Amino acid sequence: MADVARTAGVSVATVSKVVNGRYGVAQSTIDRVQQVIDQLGYEASLGAQSLRSHRTHVLGILVAEFEPFSTELLKGASSAVASTGYELLAYSGGGRGADVGWERRYLSRLSGTLIDGAVIVTPTVVDTSHGVPVVAVDPHTGPSGMPTVDSDNLAGAVLATEYLLRLGHRRIGFLGGRPDLESARLREDGFRQAMAQAGVPVDEDLVRVGGYSQAAALGPAHELLSHEHRPTAVFAANDLSAIAVIDVAHRLGLTVPQDLSVIGFDNVPESALTEPPLTTVRQPLQQMGAEALRLLVDVIDGVEREDHVRLPTELVERASCRAL
Repeated sequence: MADVARTAGVSVATVSKVVNGRYGVAQSTIDRVQQVIDQLGYEASLGAQSLRSHRTHVLGILVAEFEPFSTELLKGASSAVASTGYELLAYSGGGRGADVGWERRYLSRLSGTLIDGAVIVTPTVVDTSHGVPVVAVDPHTGPSGMPTVDSDNLAGAVLATEYLLRLGHRRIGFLGGRPDLESARLREDGFRQAMAQAGVPVDEDLVRVGGYSQAAALGPAHELLSHEHRPTAVFAANDLSAIAVIDVAHRLGLTVPQDLSVIGFDNVPESALTEPPLTTVRQPLQQMGAEALRLLVDVIDGVEREDHVRLPTELVERASCRAL
């Protein structure tokens, strides 16, 4: 602001009046100050604004890291923010968010001076003592007191398993997600429920933990496909794990889907780019991000509504599964 005042030949107080739209400044002075602002690329400090008004009109979306799941959520939040009068700040700890409590550290840096509220993606700890309104997307422990958006993980896993059963598969492997996530537990529950309802026993030798990441899933996928009585189909609890299964199958000389059927979960963009394209269960990730942002705005504005939004899942048939 001092730079603008010096260049325009006016006082800092005059620049402040122009920036904040206050009365008492001649139009010719406003035009001159505005021209200098444009030349210098001046932007008012969010921190300074918040100290004066206690509002920044910025919402945060906090993720442990930017990967396909969180990136799709961010797209949805970004599309929804346009009609709200807020701006959006995306924040990641650069992959350092695997530890329990990462969201508390991130919020302590941003809340109060930079953001008016936050959407937190897959938080490890669900509590309400953050200092700003918070909405959780797919929290580790499931919905518990904090406004939450998720998808129907249980029904989606049932859909995937029933699809493989309809194709005639009975020796079905399951590559699960992280044991500390409620979504992963629900997807395994859905798998087991569908198998039980069909009267098909689950072979525990064909159940592995994939960890929800492509790198972590490679070893367990290799164990499954190297088994003496390997599965004819694998349901992976997310698309990145399913992509790892296809990769390992190719390395072992197996052809998908002729030798092995593979189905994933999420429908991230990468799932359509595999060879062959991956059959998966779609959870509406962009819609989840948009719903989370709209829910956050309602919380900030004091609008009364349901504080848990659960969106449906659906099967996306591509080319990675076939009938026996």
